[in-house]
Amino acid sequence: MGILDNLLLGLNVALAPQNLLYCFGGVFFGTLIGVLPGLGPLAAISMLFPLTFYLEPTTALIMLAGIWYGTSYGGSTTAILLNIPGTPVNAVTALDGYPMSRQGRAGVALFMTTIASFIGGCVGIILLTTLAPVMVSYALRFGSAEYFALILLGLVAASTISSGSTIKSLAMVVLGIMTGVIGMDMYTGALRFTFDQRALFDGIKIAALAMGLFGVAEIIASIRHVGTRRLDMKTVRFRAMKPTRDDMRRSVGPVIRASAIGSFFGALPGVGSAIGAFMSYGLERRLSKEPERFGQGAIEGIMAPETANNAADQTAFIPTLTLGIPGSATMALMLGAMMVHGITPGPRLMTDEPGLFWGLIMSFWIGNVMLLILNIPLIGLWVRVLLIPYHLLFPTVLVFVCIGAYSVNNNPFDIYVVAAFGLLGYLMRMLDFPAAPLLLGFVLGPMLEEHFRRAMVLSQGDPSVLVTRPISASILALTALLLFWNALSAFRAHRAAATGRG
Repeated sequence: MGILDNLLLGLNVALAPQNLLYCFGGVFFGTLIGVLPGLGPLAAISMLFPLTFYLEPTTALIMLAGIWYGTSYGGSTTAILLNIPGTPVNAVTALDGYPMSRQGRAGVALFMTTIASFIGGCVGIILLTTLAPVMVSYALRFGSAEYFALILLGLVAASTISSGSTIKSLAMVVLGIMTGVIGMDMYTGALRFTFDQRALFDGIKIAALAMGLFGVAEIIASIRHVGTRRLDMKTVRFRAMKPTRDDMRRSVGPVIRASAIGSFFGALPGVGSAIGAFMSYGLERRLSKEPERFGQGAIEGIMAPETANNAADQTAFIPTLTLGIPGSATMALMLGAMMVHGITPGPRLMTDEPGLFWGLIMSFWIGNVMLLILNIPLIGLWVRVLLIPYHLLFPTVLVFVCIGAYSVNNNPFDIYVVAAFGLLGYLMRMLDFPAAPLLLGFVLGPMLEEHFRRAMVLSQGDPSVLVTRPISASILALTALLLFWNALSAFRAHRAAATGRG
């Protein structure tokens, strides 16, 4: 089928009444949770993940995707109004968004970020539609050796490119892999790391791990720091949202440049949308003839990062859908949702499940239009949500987390798993250990083992197959270079710090 036929097929799937309903639910709850400080897309998807077990695979993914890009829309609200980013990606928006709010231009800032998010999302969807088939044509040449090398690169990239200590990130990847292989070995039937606990024979459930590691841990960490603040409702009325001609003129260039930057970084495994947002902000400040305006309420300072992070949210699906390699922890949850429903992401997804693949992509268009319609009239509602006392809000969320964990298998053990990983996630935060690499290791670890063992079977136990096949050898060489570059950077930073102390 041609691209037009595929798009019509996807549109027909996305416009099904059930898919429309869950798309709306996803973007609505994504925006709502994005508005709440401290709860990002990982926490949102983790808490609502159990609901997808009772849905059709396409419907489940449409809802989860709506939550994913909906949080980016909502996360800018608290960044602008309270100087508290709703999600980590929105931190850079607060640099100029909050000063605009203090100048009485909160309505303009909220309106313009909604427009920026919509444009960035549209550009990302166009690139996803055009680049995904190209990547699939190359990925069809991959065998088990190539997939092993690619998964290894994804794990290393997620550890070395992320902020913080590389050693800690790699340690979390290893812990995630060890957690992922708990249970019965699929080849031999041997039990691994179960400690004779029957509840562990089937392994740790991804929903319980994600809800604890991100949802519960985020709530525990945030409740100590976030309080209710007074807001001037006059600044967010509809009449106060009209931008000036100067605002519109200054926004055109940043939106165009940020769309390209965000789309590029979103498609790279292990990079994520935060880097694209910060780089877009830095570029606009460097290009500006009045850089002193940044940090004082510059409209460019909110348009660039919001455009970039929403473009990145869409293109992040490219490696996940076409290669089966999640580019971030949130994409790892998407991958987990597909695997729960018996769907194998990768180059054959487009041909084996065309309705799911193109239906999901076309739902992005519908979801972004819904968000545009939702966010502008309902800004007042999102603001009022912020006035709910947190000592009432967070216990309610925890109750729903426990109900969701229990409802998956009707097993009380899953609630204990959520509590255990919630405590672990909070301790990791206190000790500055990143949680995202653990989830990536948990999802990709079993896949890494499976492809390695399959490659060994096909090569009759000869490990040289990994370095004699051109594609796998090139990917492994790139992985080694990435590790070497990061080790060299860490050594230089350590030496510079030692010289400064001396």
